[in-house]
Amino acid sequence: MAESALDTATQVGMQVWLYEWLAVANGDTGAPVETFNLVDMTVTIEGTFSTGGSCTMQGSNDGTTWHSLTDPQANAITKTAAGMEVIVEAPRYVRPTITAGDGSTAIDVRLLARRGAR
Repeated sequence: MAESALDTATQVGMQVWLYEWLAVANGDTGAPVETFNLVDMTVTIEGTFSTGGSCTMQGSNDGTTWHSLTDPQANAITKTAAGMEVIVEAPRYVRPTITAGDGSTAIDVRLLARRGAR
């Protein structure tokens, strides 16, 4: 798997940040975002999924071992079509992983998060 760079990290409010991975291709993972001081994370997944394309949000506390993140209903956040989900866990790192698409898969992933108190 190749790593897709984080395209932007923008402060959009007093303590609110938007992280964007754009046009992530099949077989790629997004560069991890360190989220140890982020709370209230919501992810939006959109774009061209193509035949069978899928985006899974993953979290890690060591940057090596990755696990699927879940929504409030305890379902893994894995999308095969556009959607939005709240992320329940608060791991040190978060990234998207794109699988099962084809050469035209190009998925945009946007993570909106509020920074917690220091």
